[in-house]
Amino acid sequence: MEKSPESVKVLFEGRYRKLVRDLPQTVFFCPECKGRGCARCEGFGKLTRDSVQELIARVAMPRLKARRNKFHGAGREDLDVRMLGAGRPFVFEALKCKRPMIDLDELAAEINHRAESRIEVSELRFSSRKRVVEIKETRCPKEYGALVAFAEATDPQGLAGRFEELRGRGRIEILQETPARVAHRRAILHRERWIEVLSAEAEGERWRVRIRSAHGTYIKEAISGEDGRTQPSLSQLVGSPCTCVELDVLEILPPEDPPA
Repeated sequence: MEKSPESVKVLFEGRYRKLVRDLPQTVFFCPECKGRGCARCEGFGKLTRDSVQELIARVAMPRLKARRNKFHGAGREDLDVRMLGAGRPFVFEALKCKRPMIDLDELAAEINHRAESRIEVSELRFSSRKRVVEIKETRCPKEYGALVAFAEATDPQGLAGRFEELRGRGRIEILQETPARVAHRRAILHRERWIEVLSAEAEGERWRVRIRSAHGTYIKEAISGEDGRTQPSLSQLVGSPCTCVELDVLEILPPEDPPA
């Protein structure tokens, strides 16, 4: 028996680049009203007007004549973090599509036109549920660009020397406790991770640091240490308290342990 057009599901995958900050990956419903509208969200039901998911959906859903959609990312970056480089893999799932066959090249061009300077999508192709599992389970190291501010006045030459020493050490094993900012939705665990300082350049009183890290590393806390929850942190390694002011994902690297 053929499926009714109402029941057709379409999945397509690709990569997205997020070129601005304060844009979540998926719909950011208000945690207090769960989307119903309240004083905190000013009746809007969401804490941000847009998301990567919604910017794609606004173009894709009318073309597919679909009712609902889901967004599956290969991990996610924080709201205030840009996703640069070649972009993050994702699968977009549209449910109950009446027009399942569309031109994905044309779709990508229109998304990029309408969301110009905010997001870019590329490499769109039709996909499957199997790929959703694959991209969610693949563990990829990442490369970051962090703008780092120091709490105390530092000697630029001395700091440059310490960064150079770190660069020569290669991978540094760290132990991370679940950060306080995600403790409400993550189990309190201690996770073994690694970081690698690739380069560091002074920008006025701040430093632009390029860091490579293991999959699942909380990079902001790996920089600050978060009151000892990460050991050792970049703050400890350079001998001066510091925090991450801005963060960009520069690249998602090939997986170290590809799924079987």
